[in-house]
Amino acid sequence: MDTTTTTIPVPLRFNTIGDPSLPAIVFLHGFLGSGSDWMPFTSGISGRFHCILVDLPGHGEAAFGDNGPDELNPEDDTVNGYFLHTVDTLAEGLRTLLARPGLLVGYSMGGRIAIALLLRHPELFKRAVIVSSSPGLRTAEERAARRKSDRGIARKIERNFEGFLEFWYSQPLFSTLKNHPLFHEVETLRRKGSPRSLARSLRLLGTGNQPSFWDQLAASPVPVQFMAGEKDPKYLEIGRQMVNLFPHSRLETFPGCGHTLHIEARERFLERLQHFFNQQDREP
Repeated sequence: MDTTTTTIPVPLRFNTIGDPSLPAIVFLHGFLGSGSDWMPFTSGISGRFHCILVDLPGHGEAAFGDNGPDELNPEDDTVNGYFLHTVDTLAEGLRTLLARPGLLVGYSMGGRIAIALLLRHPELFKRAVIVSSSPGLRTAEERAARRKSDRGIARKIERNFEGFLEFWYSQPLFSTLKNHPLFHEVETLRRKGSPRSLARSLRLLGTGNQPSFWDQLAASPVPVQFMAGEKDPKYLEIGRQMVNLFPHSRLETFPGCGHTLHIEARERFLERLQHFFNQQDREP
C-alpha cells in the first residue's frame, strides 16, 4: 500500500453505539453533516449491530483547529495528498474499533471516502452500501475545474453561511428534500456547523482533490450495494456505470427520491440496509 503524508492534521471523531462484540457497521456522512445524521437508524439496529458513527474532518466534533491558512494552495502536494491521507488515517482508527471485518455505509462525500477505503483497505470490510456517490472525476482537467469551483464555494461558506445554505439546497439534486417534511430539521442541524471548518474541509476533501478510482473498481473484492434516487439522474447514471465495473455489486433505485434518499425514505432505506447486510449470515 502506498503511503501519503501531509503536515495538515486529520481530525476525526468516533461515536460508538451498541455492544462491541456484535458485527460492526461504520457510517460515513456527507458534506455539511456529521456522524449524528445516522442516529435515526441506530435505534432500529443497535441490538444486532455495533454502530460506529464517524465525524469526518471539519464536521461535527472533528473541527479543524485555528492554526493554518484558510486559502490553501491547490497545487501544494500536501493538499493534493490530503484525501488519501484522510482515508488511511481513518482506516488506522477503525482498526482499533473493529475486532473483525465490519460493514460500511457511506453517503455522498462519505461514499467517496468509503469507496477509497474499500480499495485501499479491503481487509477491514465484509460488505458496503454506497449512497449517492462516485469514485471521483476521471480526468485531471475535470479535477482542476472542480477545485476552482470548490474554492469559490468555500469563500461563500466563510462570507455568508446562511446565504450559502440557501444556495446549496437550491440545487436540483436537493429539490425533493426541500419539499420533504424533514427538510427544516436537516437545515437546522446544518446551521450548527463551523463555516471555517466546513470551508477548509471542502478545500481539502472536495472531489477535485480526490484521485480518480474508476480504473481500480474492478479489483475490489468487497460486495457493494449502490443506492441512488430516481430524481437524482447524475448519481443514478454514475451508479449504473459503477455496477458495470465493481464485481459483486448491484444498484437499487429509490422511487421518487433525490440525492438524500436515506432521509427522504428512511424506513425503506433501513429495511434495504438490513436486508443487504443480513445476507452475509446466509452465505458460506
